[in-house]
Amino acid sequence: MFGQIREWFRAMRSLALLLACVGGAAAIFVAAAGGSGAIGTPLRDGEAKWVLTWSDEFDGADGSAPDPKKWTAETGGGGWGNNELEYYTARRTNSRVEKGNLMIDALQEKFTGPDGVTREYTSARLKTEKLFTQKYGKFEARIRIPKGQGMWPAFWMLGDDIPTVGWPACGEIDIMENVGFEPATVHGTIHGPGYSGDKSLGAPYAVSSVNIADDFHLFGVEWEPNEIRFFVDGHLYETRTPADLPAGTRWVFDHPFFLILNVAVGGKWPGNPDASTKFPQQMLVDYVRVYSRK
Repeated sequence: MFGQIREWFRAMRSLALLLACVGGAAAIFVAAAGGSGAIGTPLRDGEAKWVLTWSDEFDGADGSAPDPKKWTAETGGGGWGNNELEYYTARRTNSRVEKGNLMIDALQEKFTGPDGVTREYTSARLKTEKLFTQKYGKFEARIRIPKGQGMWPAFWMLGDDIPTVGWPACGEIDIMENVGFEPATVHGTIHGPGYSGDKSLGAPYAVSSVNIADDFHLFGVEWEPNEIRFFVDGHLYETRTPADLPAGTRWVFDHPFFLILNVAVGGKWPGNPDASTKFPQQMLVDYVRVYSRK
């Protein structure tokens, strides 16, 4: 039933402003569809008012690449600083649009990249760097994550000054991370200079289901000056402010950030896949939406 409502919403999103003017029934319809559907359309979140500034509904042709005007595929198999085991590719076998979703497939296959690195797994890592950045706002995505030991899906952001200041001085906001050995838990985290890696500031959130991967969930943050709030399915579970930082460190969440979606395989945190891990594993992204304060 929800899938039908979602498809109806997509077909009608150009009429979102008109529907918002219709009584209670239209309001219920918009809420069920997950928010505003057209750039510049205000979204009411309690008393807060948000305006959609950027989105991807992944409504391209089946089998097509993620929109190149919105996403760039990062490639490579160097471990990404985490001892990850996958090789990220730009192939359609690892990332594509299907049935209104972005699909990121983690595969168990021997793959040698153009850099000569060989890995036993492949996956995809997509970013909006140099295509879209924003300072402050509401950032959310409706995602069904993969599952299994060694799987590490994430929806996150990095500061756009990373080419000049490096990490973690650029800042990192992890909107959603899951490690396969915690099937009912997601994590929201911030990283910065003096509070990164295993010293980062985060909190877990246990979803009221046996396995988060069994269904779609809405993951988001509301990022404002000196405050970042983390949500799962509309539930606020964590708030971070400069008061949380270790003594002598600084708040670096005051400049534009870009978005990243990826599925890592293995690494320092999730550990490696084992005999219980089934491949392929897939992350489905129904939409990504970004709002600003009205």
